[in-house]
Amino acid sequence: MAAILIVEDEAKMRRLLELNLGEQGFSTHAAADAESGLALLGREKIDLVLTDFRLPGMSGLEFLQAVKQRNAALPVVMMTAYGTVESAVEAMKHGASDYILKPFSLEELALVIRKELEAHNLREENRSLREALRQRYQYKNIVAESDGMQAVLAMVERVAPSQATVLIGGESGVGKDLVARAIHEHSQRASGPFIKINSTAIPETLLESELFGYEKGAFSGAVNSKPGKFELADKGTLFLDEIGDVPAATQVKLLRVLQEREFERLGGTKTLKVDVRLIAATNRDLRAALEEGTFREDLYYRLNVVAIDIPPLRDRKEDIPGLVSFFLQRFAEESGGAPKQISPAALRMLMEYHWPGNVRELENIVRRAVTLAAGTRLEAGDIHLDPPRVSHNGIAPVLPPGMTLEKWEQEIIREALRRADGNKSQAARALGLSRNALRYRLSQMGVQDTEA
Repeated sequence: MAAILIVEDEAKMRRLLELNLGEQGFSTHAAADAESGLALLGREKIDLVLTDFRLPGMSGLEFLQAVKQRNAALPVVMMTAYGTVESAVEAMKHGASDYILKPFSLEELALVIRKELEAHNLREENRSLREALRQRYQYKNIVAESDGMQAVLAMVERVAPSQATVLIGGESGVGKDLVARAIHEHSQRASGPFIKINSTAIPETLLESELFGYEKGAFSGAVNSKPGKFELADKGTLFLDEIGDVPAATQVKLLRVLQEREFERLGGTKTLKVDVRLIAATNRDLRAALEEGTFREDLYYRLNVVAIDIPPLRDRKEDIPGLVSFFLQRFAEESGGAPKQISPAALRMLMEYHWPGNVRELENIVRRAVTLAAGTRLEAGDIHLDPPRVSHNGIAPVLPPGMTLEKWEQEIIREALRRADGNKSQAARALGLSRNALRYRLSQMGVQDTEA
């Protein structure tokens, strides 16, 4: 039985909250001011604090800071009126878990409290993540041999059964959609729909109607009513990719759905209720977007209940052999033939590449090699990698992420050989080297010289 500390100076409201939360199965402790609340914290085991923002004496923000000094992990939910929403957002920046606007229904309050207790339990479990990594997690269509991806799957294992909103971060091509689907398929909503929408693939003027739907006649061309993605995802999961690119007007409506679970279609007046779990993803730094003013603070804190960051492929190269095998098997099933093999030299090329495009780039390169290879085994010559970009004067201004100078030189040599169809003399001339200098570098790379 979770213990809730209620700090509310209005006696009738305080008593109402005590009675209702007690009926909901919680153990309650109540205080009329922050000082009394802190005293109770010192005597009782408290699992969550529910406090009004406006308190006599010590303010709600000061009370929050005092609570966090004692126990930084303790969840605190702020009760606030519409006129102090900005202050509530400021409180979340100082560690508040959530806020609820007055007047609110008791059902809504119970929902917020249960959600925050779930999220708190998840965060506490994450402290033992290293121990959990001793277990190897396996999920359909996800290759995770590296410690980094095992940490991601450990998070999926914990967050999937809950109702918490999840924010998935990572560069383009790392597989954020696969992680989102894994969360859905291992949740209590697995039998419901999984609806995906990419905000960058839809024009700004159409994104709102795609998310929330529209009524007949809402705009030119709306000859019929159409449900939006939120309606289609009812009792399931909505995966909103590239959340950082959602325009400001749509951010307001998203916030309302997360807060109240209701919205109106474009051009409509009927309020629709939905039961949807939102998983958002971004390849942008949303904290930087907050500072730039392009992303709402209150929406960010609503989304960032549980964060999962997927490492780039260059930081988890242990996954490359498994990913290659996975792609080779899939391509064989698509074509109806036997899967091709890959030579050690070809695999070594893939392991040494810097992968700016991550797993998506790896898949495309393997597919191209399978399509063009003459034999049943992929050789080094079948692997065509994009060389690091150079400026017009031939000088690389910045090495690609994860690329050392030695690896950069090796990539340039391989590219020169590919363009020369393996002719070492031509490749040496293109690189401004003597043939013997090129042969020496190839020997250092472990490439045997088959010519006499």
